[in-house]
Amino acid sequence: MIVIAGILFGVFSFAAAYFLHGGSIGIWFDAWTEFIAIGGGAFGIFLAGNGVSGVKNAIAGLLHLLKPDPYSKKAFTDLLVMLYQIFSVARRDGLLGLESHLEDPKKSTIMSKNHTFLHDHHAVEFFCDTLKVIVSGGVQPHSLDEMMEIDIEATHKAENMVPDSLQNVGDAMPAVGIVACILGVVITMGKIGGDPMAIGHSIGIALIGTLLGIFAAYVMIFPTVRAMAGRHVTSGAYVACIRQAVFSFARGEPPVTCIEFARRCIDPVLRPGFDELDKAVKAAKNG
Repeated sequence: MIVIAGILFGVFSFAAAYFLHGGSIGIWFDAWTEFIAIGGGAFGIFLAGNGVSGVKNAIAGLLHLLKPDPYSKKAFTDLLVMLYQIFSVARRDGLLGLESHLEDPKKSTIMSKNHTFLHDHHAVEFFCDTLKVIVSGGVQPHSLDEMMEIDIEATHKAENMVPDSLQNVGDAMPAVGIVACILGVVITMGKIGGDPMAIGHSIGIALIGTLLGIFAAYVMIFPTVRAMAGRHVTSGAYVACIRQAVFSFARGEPPVTCIEFARRCIDPVLRPGFDELDKAVKAAKNG
């Protein structure tokens, strides 16, 4: 939601400066064709490069920005507690004791309590599939770590397709604005010799095309791309936390050591303290 507020603040600031300088609102209504040129050009560029599926993914990504980032400090704390409980089951009942939890996480008495985890489909598949590999046996810890790294890299590339595509559209928008402006100038050339006020009005409409192209790129598209990339950083950190814990588990570390390794790889802003995590683990045990 903050990205929308930032964009609206930018729009308000530019509009306020324009009107405080005595600008007229009428010319903006007369320049509706420039909005069509800029908006249509931006959509056409994105559609041509990404197809219908890319447009759907972009819409989904934009809608996701309207919601709070689910990967909060509490989400990481809950994840670490869940990991501790899962590893404790394996330590107590053996690896076969994990099968009931891995086959259907939504019915697991442990994972079903972590809603943030269950709503992250990649995190669920990443965790469960990797543990299934451990349960099946025959994979060394370093090979397992390499396997997890390949999975994360593939997901990272897929997640960045929309932000990268929007970045390309943003890079092109100033040029699209110039093209729209040139079209307006071409129309204005046909009015040479006519009413000077009409010619000036036509030039003003043409220049709005350049303004819209630059404004859309730097005030709307680029901040949106940055916000999307930020969301992917936190979701990637969530999976990286799981990776570190699972790797430690595969090496035979005790559950408390596994989650401590995982805790250390969390951003300090979102990382729960040692005592804070210890209290959460004890509360989960008592619960």
